[in-house]
Formats: sequence, C-alpha cells, structure tokens
Amino acid sequence: MNMALDPTPGAKAPNQFALLGQRRFAPFFWTQFAGAANDNLFKFAFTVLVTYQLSVGWLPPAMAGMVIGALFILPFLLFSATSGQLADKFEKTAMIRLVKNLEIAIMGIAAWAFMVSNVAVLLLCVFLMGLHSTLFGPVKFAYLPQTLNERELTGGNGMLEMGTFVAILLGNVVGGLLMSIPSIGHGAVAVSCLVLAVAGRVTAQFIPSAPATDPGLAINWNPVTETWRNLKLARSNTVVFRSMLGISWMWFFGAVFLGNFPAFAKDVLHGNEQVASLLLVLFSVGIGVGSLLCERLSHRHVEIGLVPLGALGMTVFTVDLYFALQGLPASSGHTLGSFLAQPSHWRVMADLMLLSLFAGLYSVPMYALIQLRSAPTHRARIIAANNILNALFMIASALLAGALLGAGFSISQIFLILGLANAVVALYIFLLVPEYLLRFVAWGASHFVYRLQVKGGERIPVEGPAVLVANHVSFIDAVLLMAVSPRPIRFLMDHRIFRVPVLGWLFRLAKCIPIAPREEDPAAYQRAFDEAARVLSEGELLGLFPEGGITRDGQLQPFKGGIMKIMERAEADGQQVPVIPMALTNLWGSFFSRIEKNGAMTRPFRRGFFNRVGLNVGEAVAAEQVSPEGLHNRVNALVASSDK
Repeated sequence: MNMALDPTPGAKAPNQFALLGQRRFAPFFWTQFAGAANDNLFKFAFTVLVTYQLSVGWLPPAMAGMVIGALFILPFLLFSATSGQLADKFEKTAMIRLVKNLEIAIMGIAAWAFMVSNVAVLLLCVFLMGLHSTLFGPVKFAYLPQTLNERELTGGNGMLEMGTFVAILLGNVVGGLLMSIPSIGHGAVAVSCLVLAVAGRVTAQFIPSAPATDPGLAINWNPVTETWRNLKLARSNTVVFRSMLGISWMWFFGAVFLGNFPAFAKDVLHGNEQVASLLLVLFSVGIGVGSLLCERLSHRHVEIGLVPLGALGMTVFTVDLYFALQGLPASSGHTLGSFLAQPSHWRVMADLMLLSLFAGLYSVPMYALIQLRSAPTHRARIIAANNILNALFMIASALLAGALLGAGFSISQIFLILGLANAVVALYIFLLVPEYLLRFVAWGASHFVYRLQVKGGERIPVEGPAVLVANHVSFIDAVLLMAVSPRPIRFLMDHRIFRVPVLGWLFRLAKCIPIAPREEDPAAYQRAFDEAARVLSEGELLGLFPEGGITRDGQLQPFKGGIMKIMERAEADGQQVPVIPMALTNLWGSFFSRIEKNGAMTRPFRRGFFNRVGLNVGEAVAAEQVSPEGLHNRVNALVASSDK
C-alpha cells in the first residue's frame, strides 16, 4: 500500500502553499518550474529570431511558429509510451536527474547555435527539448501521488498547474525581451537557457527518493505497439479514460486560444505586440488562479464535482467573449495604453481571464483523479497515454482552426464555435461518466444549499472496502455524504425514496441499491443484500442508514439488524470489512427533513439560505466488534459531540 495515500486519522493536511516549505514537494516544484520556463524562453526566443531577425529561405516567418510547435510536440507522439515504461520501471528521482542532465546538454548545444545563428541546429534542439519534456511528463505526474496523500493531491496539482503557467508566461516574456536587446540578445538568451537548465538540475538534487512501482517491467521499445497497449490499459478504467479525454479536450480548447493570440490581438482587437502579450498574461493568470482555487473549493480532497462547474464557465465566458467582440469600436491600431483606455475592452479581458480560470477548475481535478484512480504499478504509463492523447488533440485543434480560417470564418466566430462545442463535449463526457454530475450536485448542495463543516473526514478510507453507517435525518443525507467522500459510495436505500422527483433520478444515477421490507418483497430484499455483498467484494464503499427510515422527531432511532446480515455475508466471503460510524448534525428542521404536519420539502425558506450543518466521522470499527447497539451508541455520541 502507498502510505502517502493513507494519512493518519485526525492529522491535518497542510494547505497547498505550505507544501512549498516541505522537501517532498518544493524541490520538485522548482525543478518543474525551471524546466517549463526554459522550454518557453528557448522556443519563443527562437521564434522571434527566425520571424524578425534572420531571413531563412527554407523557413518562412509565417511558418516558423507552427514548425517549432510541431517539432516540440512530435516526441510526445513518438516516445511517450517508452517514457511511461521507464518511469514505472526505474526510481523516479534518478529519472528526473537524468532528464535534467540531458537538458543541460541540449541547452549547451542551443547556446552555441544561438551565438552563430544556426537555425538547423536550433530546430534539432527544439525536438530534443520536446524529448526532454516527454521523458519528464510521466515521471512528474506519477511522482505526486507517491508523495502526497489524497487530501493534498488536489492542492499539489493546483500548485503545479499554477507554477507551470506562470513559468510559461515568464519564459515567453523574458525570451522575447532578451532576444530584442541589440547586439547582445543572442548571448543573453544562450546564457539564460543554460542558467535555467543548471538551476533545474540543482533543485532536482534535493528531491527525495521515489521508489520504482514496477521494477520487474520488461521494456517494449516498439513505440507503436506500446502506445496501443497503453491506450488499451487506460481504457480498462472507464472513469480514468474519460478523464483523459476530458483533459485532452481542455488542451484542444486552450491551444485554439494560445495559437491565435497574435492574430487575435492584431486583426480583431487592432492591438500591437504588447496587447498580444497582455492576452497571454490574462490567460496564464486565469489558469493559475483557477488551479489554486480548486483546493479551497474541494474540501481538501479530489473533488471532480468542480469539473462540470469549470466546463460551464468555459462555455459561458467563451460565448460572451464572442458577443463582447461584436461591439468594439473601429480602430487603426492600439498601443497597450490606448487598449486599456477603452471601456469595451475590459469586458473582453474579463471574459478571457474568467474562461481560463474555469479551465483551471476543470483540469486540476481531472489530473488528480487520474493519479488517484490509476494503479500505482502502471500509473506512469497511464500518464504517458494521456500525453499522447493531449498531443493528438492539440494537433487536431491546429488543423481544425486552420481549416476554419481557410473556409472564411473569423477568429471570433471560431471562438463561438469552440464555446458551443465545449458544452456538447462536456455534456457527452458527463453522461458517459455520471460520477461527474453526481459530484457536482453534491458539491453544490454542500456549498450553496448548506454550509457543510466536516470533522474527521480523513477517516473515510481512500481505498479498500468499508461500510459507512450514518443517522438518517433528511432526504438529502446521501448527497451530503457523497460530497465528503473521496470516492463513490453505493447506498442501500428504501425503495420508496426512488419515487421522489429529481432525487429518485439522482439516486438511480448514483447506482444506489433499492431495498424493500422482506415481508413486502422477499426477492427485492435478497437482491439488495446480494448487490451489497458484490459492492464490498469489489473494494467499494457501501453506505447504510441503519435506522431504516428518516427520523420524524429529530432523535436517533434504534438500528435495525441489516448491518449484521451484511457483515456476516462479508465474513463468509473471506472479508474483514471495517465500519465507519458517521453523524449528520443540525439537519433537523431544514427543508429536506421531516418536520411539522406538512412533512419535508414544504417550506423552502424555513431556515433561510446557506444553513450550517455538520458531519462528524468516527474511528473505524473492526468487523468483529460490530453490533447494531454498539454502532447506535457510537453514532449517538458523534451527534452529541456537535453540541459541545
């Protein structure tokens, strides 16, 4: 078992910024930061060189950016499958240091090529830096879940995403500025690339050891067959594979904007190079802010309920960007100052920053989910498959955007098409994997209908089977428990609740298990316990409300004996399943609870908005110590503790 994913109960995980003060994360973060900055400083400086300063007959300036981008992406297609195998087979820190040594060698060659303006060698270095990033990618994302526990994984990914986009921004800005310095620009770029490469190697020296997860793996050096094998491996886990497609779509989405910023600034906004740089700054800052917000909005665990929220924001603000562009005043050209002086441009800037912010909310939970749900033995190969898909989607985005421009569509129309397509793609993914929508509903309920405070949430296991037992106070109890759990819960629920409008549809979508009294429907009763046994045998979480119904007086009712039937069946199957007692507090009297003569859901504003409610999670009870009376006492004590 990966002990990083098994935090001590009661231990408080540090927030994402505190990770920068810890050796297990900080050297890794700065190594990634230096590498991303170097990639982009080098590529952008080279682009400026062949676009504005050199005349190369076989590389027209209009094609330079596309050629450089294509050469950088090509290694991801060719070598990702191999790099994923290497990251699983060998110790990850040693791999990181080897890759950083390679970067120093590449930048040494590039430094010479900048000094003598050798374009062919610089193109070779672009390809080699793409290879460097291809080797580093699977190690990077496989390192995090080996080092961070589940409650730190979203924050760690958010910090990494924020740092990467800040590094991209700084690399582009500094590369352009240095290359434009008269007489010494080439030398300044050469020295800067070497300094960043050495800095990355120095910080890599302080990264703690991260053992190999599959040291006995036999390397398949055929990139074609191994790529196909990795994609098949990823497809074996539906949620992981759909998340990979979702991330690849985000890169498709982002590549359309990033690839068209220069033309967008010049032809649509009528701005100069500084305006184009401003757009890049806004986009990068938006991604960074959205990435950092993920931890704060997620109850400190991997919250994929943020993904539909991110997709919605991406569509809303992309579509609004199209309409904001329609009313812009005609202009022959804007400097940065004159551009900012126009009030109509502020709506454009706000849309651009907000759509990228929501892209950050969309992508970070998906990355964390892939890391969490992939088997450690082949996690790096899954990440490699994701990198392959990302590269393919980015290439497809460039081809599609080029085709649309060639067909006469304007850039603003392409943005509108992209925003509408995002809604269709997101809906398709969420219908294929209902867990995203379920978590979105649960997240919304716990943040806007109620203000949910959780104590002991880290006691809910992130892997292995367990039974969660809780008091039953309202029709929305299961939804609130979904919001807190780091993974899906299959609830055993009274069959009558499936008749409740909306909630019934939601619980069917969540694959809740209907149960009827044995005297009413013996077959349905037995089917429910058979399905519960299957859930535990597959290592999933089973949720249970042992009172058998929602309380009508706010008091904890006696627990029925169904829990013992479940435990006996698990023991007969050779399982020792722990039981986690939980107590929902302060829900009695809310809209979804049964109170007064009219029952539940009759007075929406009885307690106003954002009701404060709680969940107390107790220590796990070993299978041999489980009894209805004992669990009743534990849950009752957890309820009472909220009043102290």
